[in-house]
Amino acid sequence: MKDNKNCHNEECECATPVFGSERMLESAPCQTIPCHPTSPEIAYQMVKDETFAQTQPRLNLATFVTTYMDKYATRLMNEAIDINYIDETEYPRVAVMNAKCINIMANLWNSPEQNKWKAGAVAIGSSEACMLGGVAAWLRWKERRKAAGKPCDKPNFIISSGYQVVWEKFAQLWQIEMRTVPLSHEHITLDIEKAISLCDENTICIVPIMGVTWTGMNDDVEALDAALEAYNAKTGHNIPIHVDAASGGFIMPFLYPEKRWDFRLKWVLSISTSGHKYGLVYPGLGWIVWKDKAYLPGDMAFSVNYLGANITQVGLNFSRPGAQILGQYYQFIRLGFEGYKAIQHSCMKVAEYVHSEIAKMPQFNVYSKELVNPLFIWSMNCDYAKNAKWTLFDLQDRLKQSGWMVPAYTMPKDIENMTVMRIVVRQGFSRDMADMLLNDIKSYIADLEKLEYPTESRLAMDKKEGHRKKWHLFSHTGR
Repeated sequence: MKDNKNCHNEECECATPVFGSERMLESAPCQTIPCHPTSPEIAYQMVKDETFAQTQPRLNLATFVTTYMDKYATRLMNEAIDINYIDETEYPRVAVMNAKCINIMANLWNSPEQNKWKAGAVAIGSSEACMLGGVAAWLRWKERRKAAGKPCDKPNFIISSGYQVVWEKFAQLWQIEMRTVPLSHEHITLDIEKAISLCDENTICIVPIMGVTWTGMNDDVEALDAALEAYNAKTGHNIPIHVDAASGGFIMPFLYPEKRWDFRLKWVLSISTSGHKYGLVYPGLGWIVWKDKAYLPGDMAFSVNYLGANITQVGLNFSRPGAQILGQYYQFIRLGFEGYKAIQHSCMKVAEYVHSEIAKMPQFNVYSKELVNPLFIWSMNCDYAKNAKWTLFDLQDRLKQSGWMVPAYTMPKDIENMTVMRIVVRQGFSRDMADMLLNDIKSYIADLEKLEYPTESRLAMDKKEGHRKKWHLFSHTGR
């Protein structure tokens, strides 16, 4: 271990001003732990200063994650920060509260299950919830294959190329082939006909997405269910649907209750969502619910008795915070159905306003005329882009100067030549803030249009386009 050469005796005196202390004249520790304790006031300030230059959470329009809860919710969660949910014998009421949350979500999604306690699990974000949904589908498939005396070595699942990265992780970690259906300018959501054509006896499930991260669109789960009904009847297969509703799970029941995307559909056997997105709880919290306990394989439940009693849990993680469960239950009580509906409606109205204003700007094209979730993307107008000296990456950098985080990125494979920007409207983003954002966008565009020379990102894009054109010419001349 390295010697801590800079160690010195230091007595903590509460009367010493924070910025008059010797500790504030030293760099924050990077390689070794400090020799001596530091007063809580100074330790707090040092950690706070490390994050001082970051974007303020409510100006971060890149994240889907909740950045605002009221003071009572924040207080309640802070008071439960030391609760480890897995210790159900020590915190039995938190376990019951967790089951109540699962019941509420199951019924929001029109669960047909008659048991008092619905089949579901809490997760660390929707990523773990997606993993659990995928594993359950895989284990059910394996059980059917073994019962039929068939091999189980080539499982696959089907999803659009607009998937969230957790599905790539799932495929790699469990060695399950991920068959992707490309997004295209003709099919801006899951191409159902193409998805069905990729199915075979080794398909464990199809994963439609409600609230695609890349675009904000919803896949048509009802049409997929009908197509699967015909396919399964014809082939004798038993391919189900897992709905990745990370965002849409807490939007659809409140804004589109008549829309059939949930357990009302025959082949939808599980749904995952993020409690820390439009569930309106601070991170990290996810949920998964199964249509019935029969669809949750027993092999996914693990029991231990070393916490003082026999505890059975479903999850990839063992220890997990209990505070978020309290936060979710608080929001259900505090807001109720009408409160959630009002907040999601407000988010949609602000998103529709910003969407309409950006659509009016001659520099841009919006991806879709219709909004189904409070988030959307846009690209540069092709004719305008031909002569522009800047790109959306430059606009992203300019907006950062005002504290806004509005991400620019390239789209998935097959439309990767398309660069877009995205805005996610969450609770806490008001119409007034929207006007400030729009004014900043217009102001920075005016500055960018005065540029005499192309930016580095524009030069890089032109170089990339040149290579693409050369390859296009090469492939068509047959040389």
